[in-house]
Amino acid sequence: MSELVTGEAVALELRAAKLPSRALAVLIDLAVAMAAYIAVSIGLLAATASLDAAAAAAISVASFLLVLVGGPIAVETLSHGRSLGKLACGLRVVRDDGGPIRFRHALVRGAMGLIEILGTFGVVACIASLVSARGRRLGDVFAGTLVVRERVPAGRMPFVPPPPPWLVGRFAGLDLSGVPDGLWLAIRQYLTRMGQLDPQIGWSMAERLAGDLAACTGAPAPPDVPPAAYLAAVVNERQARDAHKAFGGGGVPAVAMPNAAGAGAVPPGVQGHMGANVPSYEASVRQDRPVQPSYRPEPSAQVAPPAGREGETPSATGFVPPA
Repeated sequence: MSELVTGEAVALELRAAKLPSRALAVLIDLAVAMAAYIAVSIGLLAATASLDAAAAAAISVASFLLVLVGGPIAVETLSHGRSLGKLACGLRVVRDDGGPIRFRHALVRGAMGLIEILGTFGVVACIASLVSARGRRLGDVFAGTLVVRERVPAGRMPFVPPPPPWLVGRFAGLDLSGVPDGLWLAIRQYLTRMGQLDPQIGWSMAERLAGDLAACTGAPAPPDVPPAAYLAAVVNERQARDAHKAFGGGGVPAVAMPNAAGAGAVPPGVQGHMGANVPSYEASVRQDRPVQPSYRPEPSAQVAPPAGREGETPSATGFVPPA
């Protein structure tokens, strides 16, 4: 991944293109350009048969520059960085800040490509791409551009259990603008893997994450809500706000998915965590070993899980509805 920072101070993670895919795209572009150059040369040769040798040579040089240099510049400018070869390989040329390129970027890349690709048969471009941490050739360095991959295989997103229904909408007044992305990621990782953790360790981790989240929002976590349920409810509130921004009033995330028990039942595999009599969470998550969140909050003392109601065994995270 290559982290780029936009003008609005937003970090973008773009996958820089590797040398093999870039070389294949260049070969496709060169093959198309050479075919166009040969066709143009044959046409000019027939049209300038009556001219002298000097005029024919001047026209030949002009057609070479127009087709093999001006052609790629025009294509990259009009397509915003997607030539035929890059389109076939799923690549695109972007600026250093992640924005689309313009004519001046394509002009610098094309002028340098005449030297490092056509003049040296690609040797200089390959060496520069191998030396660069982001695989950039000299034309990219001088133009301030980067070739990135557009077609990236999407991984399967882990399941995030919804909060108990009695907590939905309770934290609608929280200010979530000060919560960093690293903390959101840590909370999400914890919620997707909390069933794999030791009960005491999972409870302590939920306490620390809930404390950090409360410090960022400026409102203390309610004492009557288990920390894991508090985290799930706040994450659900953020998803509801994001859906409202993206889809207006029509995007409301589902809090509980229907199953055999009827509408509103808790998704299978989160018994104890959601206070529902469904199979254990470990049954739906098959991992060789637990993956700890990358977020590292400040250590704090472990807090023992509170006891459940009479005749009820407390869970690792205390997802028990109130009496």
